[in-house]
Amino acid sequence: MLKQKTNRRTFLKNSVSGLSSALALPYVISSTALGSPSRPAASERVTVGHIGVGGQGGGLLRGFLNVDGSQSVAVCDCFAGRRKGRGDMINKHYAKQDSKATAKGCTTYEDFRELLARDDIDAVVVATPDHWHVPIALAAARAGKDLYVEKPLGLSIEQNKALRAAVGRYGNIFQYGTQQRSFNQHCGFACELLQNGYLGELKEIHVDAPAGAKGGSTTPIPVPEGFNYDMWLGPAPVSPYTKDRCTSGGSWHVYDNALGFIAGWGAHPLDVMHWGYPHIPVEYEGTGTIPTEGLFNTITNWNVRGRYASGVTFSFKDGPDKTTFKGTEGWVAASRGGIDAHPKSLLSAKIKPNEIHLLQSKNHYQGFIDSVKSRAQAVSGIGSAVQSDFVSHLSDIATRTGHKISWDPKTETIVGDPAASRMMTRTMRSPWRL
Repeated sequence: MLKQKTNRRTFLKNSVSGLSSALALPYVISSTALGSPSRPAASERVTVGHIGVGGQGGGLLRGFLNVDGSQSVAVCDCFAGRRKGRGDMINKHYAKQDSKATAKGCTTYEDFRELLARDDIDAVVVATPDHWHVPIALAAARAGKDLYVEKPLGLSIEQNKALRAAVGRYGNIFQYGTQQRSFNQHCGFACELLQNGYLGELKEIHVDAPAGAKGGSTTPIPVPEGFNYDMWLGPAPVSPYTKDRCTSGGSWHVYDNALGFIAGWGAHPLDVMHWGYPHIPVEYEGTGTIPTEGLFNTITNWNVRGRYASGVTFSFKDGPDKTTFKGTEGWVAASRGGIDAHPKSLLSAKIKPNEIHLLQSKNHYQGFIDSVKSRAQAVSGIGSAVQSDFVSHLSDIATRTGHKISWDPKTETIVGDPAASRMMTRTMRSPWRL
């Protein structure tokens, strides 16, 4: 491990839930912690715990298993079978890597607080359902862990501010799960074209993201054996378990747990927007559909318009993932799928050595591990993560209120609209709190 952590007993006493105790489960470190000819010793590796190892979390786990200088030592999930399966996967990976028959270096947890209480874990990957992102990341920051947090960020503007303050206070390395900053370097190139004046004066920004989903069963059914549904709900309101509530659809499209794709997918093109033009719009108005039948009730088919203090206009609507910057001399549009521009000559432009070059990495996971070691800023830092996520929340609030709202970027609050301002916070179910 790289550094000493908060005392285990002190951390449990001051955990995010305020509960006085938690399950005390043992942990072990594999013999591979001593190193091998193919890997450095544990003192030179970043030890990683994975909290939430479902679809996205499982994919992230596989990514981290294949980067240099780290070792995954723990997983946490509310599904017993899932955490066992991921733990076995980790052990098999290291056994194969070190040419051993077996490895027993990974411990599994149902309660994330037990994982965070371990002094030997340097960093955590948070890939839970959306409503858990900030509460767990806050607890991890206070426990001295470095943070890789999946998008979107918080369930409210208040949560985003709280996490940013904690990261600033405790000095954690933070990496946001906006992987296009590493794996889609043409997105960075599009932003560099804008910032270096290749598009002329910026006039418009257009952002598109997939619309989301409708439907989902509302019929209550028994909670499956081996699943801690109360822990899965955590700070969210108590609600009946249905076959769709704890799937990806329920995690992404039930308003108790998420904002829907206006944030969950919108985080990607909005991140590119803020990367290229690091400001935040000050006016928002929008329309959209809030389903009234079925389990899923986040906004779909939205169309939000607004402007920046500079006079630049922006739109954010449902559609294929894309961020478009339009200037007086041309436009460029970037997405995970590629890049286009007018005139086409922009695509072959070469950013000169003395021009603006944005921070990028070639591998989002390796970049995070390297930042943990060097203490240098990660490619997707907390500041931009918070600002781009604000746009999702303000777009959602404007659409739900049905009227224009104004944002003060200095005080970071909605101006002159008490009802809309109240939507900047979310009540958390006791005993969970920020």
